[in-house]
Amino acid sequence: MDKKKNIYILIGAGIVVIPFIISLAAFFFYNKTHKPENKLLEYFSLLNSKEYEKMYDLADGEIIQKMSKDDFITRNKNIYEGIGASNIEIYVKNVKKDGDKATVYYETSMDTICGKLEFSNSATMSRKIGKDYALMWNSQAIFPDLADSDKIRVKIIKSKRGDILDRNGVKLATDSFSSNVGIVPGNLGENKDKSIDEISKVLGITVDYINSQLNASYVKPDMFIPVKAIPYGDERIPSLLKIPGVKINDKDARVYSLGEQVAHLTGYVQAINADELDKHKDEEYTENSIIGKSGLEKTYEDTLRGIDGAEIYIQSIQGEKKKSIITKDVKNGADLKLTIDSSLQSLLYSQLGSDKGTSVAMNPNTGEVLALVSTPAFNPNDFVLGMSGDEWNSLNNDPKKPMYNRFQATLVPGSSFKPITAVIGLDTKKIDPNANKNITGLSWKKDSSWGNYSVTRVSDYKGPSNLSNALVYSDNIYFAQAALDIGKDILRDKLNSFGFVDKIPFEYPLYNSQYSSDKDFKSEVQLADSGYGQGEVLVNPVHLAALYTMFQNEGNILTPYLVKKDNSDNKVWKANVVSKDSANTVLQDLIQVVENSGGTGHGAYTSGLTIAGKTGTAEIKASQDDNNGTELGWFVGMTTNKSPNNLLVVMMIEDVKDRGSSHYVVPKVKKALETVN
Repeated sequence: MDKKKNIYILIGAGIVVIPFIISLAAFFFYNKTHKPENKLLEYFSLLNSKEYEKMYDLADGEIIQKMSKDDFITRNKNIYEGIGASNIEIYVKNVKKDGDKATVYYETSMDTICGKLEFSNSATMSRKIGKDYALMWNSQAIFPDLADSDKIRVKIIKSKRGDILDRNGVKLATDSFSSNVGIVPGNLGENKDKSIDEISKVLGITVDYINSQLNASYVKPDMFIPVKAIPYGDERIPSLLKIPGVKINDKDARVYSLGEQVAHLTGYVQAINADELDKHKDEEYTENSIIGKSGLEKTYEDTLRGIDGAEIYIQSIQGEKKKSIITKDVKNGADLKLTIDSSLQSLLYSQLGSDKGTSVAMNPNTGEVLALVSTPAFNPNDFVLGMSGDEWNSLNNDPKKPMYNRFQATLVPGSSFKPITAVIGLDTKKIDPNANKNITGLSWKKDSSWGNYSVTRVSDYKGPSNLSNALVYSDNIYFAQAALDIGKDILRDKLNSFGFVDKIPFEYPLYNSQYSSDKDFKSEVQLADSGYGQGEVLVNPVHLAALYTMFQNEGNILTPYLVKKDNSDNKVWKANVVSKDSANTVLQDLIQVVENSGGTGHGAYTSGLTIAGKTGTAEIKASQDDNNGTELGWFVGMTTNKSPNNLLVVMMIEDVKDRGSSHYVVPKVKKALETVN
């Protein structure tokens, strides 16, 4: 009986104890899996994903009653996205429980527009029986010093982009102002349509465009509605201010003081686009950044660009700064000082005028590039101020190609290349400068293997067919024969040593010169034509200028450079490519091209200056029988008796056929050479 009684007692005890044990185990398991810090970590994980609605669902019920879901989402979204918060992480340091509440102490780190922000914070979590923890949310969950009535403000501290300066400190590109023309709709008066029509005519924009701006849904009568930015101090401003409703404000702008004269050199800046923002996503650009789009503005973007500073701070309900959360120092861009002389740049631009052409000016003793001009050009200020679709299409479709940078390109050099052939022939002993080739007539071909093809020259001349006369009178036949005498292997190897297979060492990106499309001469005809700068020879104007420096530097080709150095000492790009004697022989012949009254460059003769020069007329045509082709006119001129201020000028003008060919170019270069003193 006792044994049976004990069994019943054990069974009864089990009925009581086992559920207790199960309940106790469940309690501990629940507490282990439903920790307050886990719910807080979940909350911040949702914040990183910008899932604000789900964040709201984790808030305590009492908080939910005080703040609507929309208000909660708006406050969190505006603050976190307004400061550019990302990569938000928390590290839980401690948890203190007190009944149904727990305080979680943690460290926060996040990336912001001001950099990495780190701070300590705490959050109170509560739970009701049978429920998980919920966040007792208030604004301190965002920042510990942020009250619900406070606001988070972001102050941007504008940086300055570096100036682009000429050698004398003239600002070719600088941060300044434009005039932002706008309309206050409520002030247009009774003759609203008349005022809009007047504004349209003065600014050169359509009435429809103005009305589209004024009729936008957000527009109110007292708002300033911008319609067009114009240059600061524009002569149209007085007329505009007489029109009812017009208001003009200053606006930050990049300004190019010489406009078209330096357009291809400086390039321009504009607002960054989505692709560029993605490409530079780790370089502190924002949607409001400007970026170099072309020219030096693009090439030297990393040097010139400034990085805006910023401050994130708490503002009280009274509008006062309550506390600074984090600041980022402003970083201004560095200036870029060039070797360019703006006066010479302007002079060469004016000499080219409306022609399609290019000019490079260089100090042949140092390699400093003093001017880089391409015409026709565009006004870089127009890109900054804003350009309509019609304006862009007109510019882009202009047959003169004002957007095309001719000093960056490669072009057929024609006879301006003959001194290069001459110095190679002399240096390799393939040309005897005194030998008479006894050339007669205006046409020549080697033999019948050339078929109907022959080399032609413009005129016959008295005297022997030697090197000096061939340069003075620009004899194509002499240099075709000289190229054949030199041979394709020697000519190829020497041109390679002159930099024809190398990237031109220049701060502005240039296309590489070539003597053949496949780095070899495929036929005797091509070789012969190459001797006088035709065939497949293409030369960049800056490279051509550098090549001519060998004649004044004892056979060394100088490195052309554009960015001003502390000193103007020259740097050799290609050392001893020819002997001093070979270089000097050609130099003396080039002086005769100008000083000899029959020389093709005699038009550049200037009393008091010793000028060496070479003309060149490059034929651009489909075949030798093509009578509809065009011509490029070249002249390379350099003073030789004014060291250290000698000047070398390369100029090329398109479409000179029936305009004097290269002789059309000579007086334009002379104008620049006359400035040497």
